[in-house]
Amino acid sequence: MNNSLTQMLINYAPLLILFVVGWFFGTRHERQHLGRLSVAEKELSHIIVSSERFYRPKLQADSEGELVLGSVVIAQDYFKMVIAKVLSLFGKNLTTYETLLDRARREALVRMRTQAHSKGYNHVYGLRLEVTNVNQLGSMVEAIAYGTAVFSSDNLK
Repeated sequence: MNNSLTQMLINYAPLLILFVVGWFFGTRHERQHLGRLSVAEKELSHIIVSSERFYRPKLQADSEGELVLGSVVIAQDYFKMVIAKVLSLFGKNLTTYETLLDRARREALVRMRTQAHSKGYNHVYGLRLEVTNVNQLGSMVEAIAYGTAVFSSDNLK
């Protein structure tokens, strides 16, 4: 009996260690990404973004609108997806997917605002945000944020 337990530990210990190490580094990477997003969002907060459909900001003279786009594909680590599959059997709230979608949306918006900022615009209106599964497992999503960027006199002091 004792010998079979030892053999079972030898067989499954590498898998368990791999799972724990993967969970640790995946969680650490996710926290670092969220921290970088918070910093970038604060730096770009001067660019006003509006999703109103028929909103028209007051444009500065001789200003034209331009399409700006932010796109990202983000994957969740495999170990969190295993836990999510188990939790889905019990009808639990899948926070793993929620954080994946949140990170993808925020990153797409940051990239869109960065593009608007680099072109000298201070306002994006008509924002649209789309999120799509890249693979059938749901562990990778693509988020695209786009809108019309203008130099508006609405938020000039």
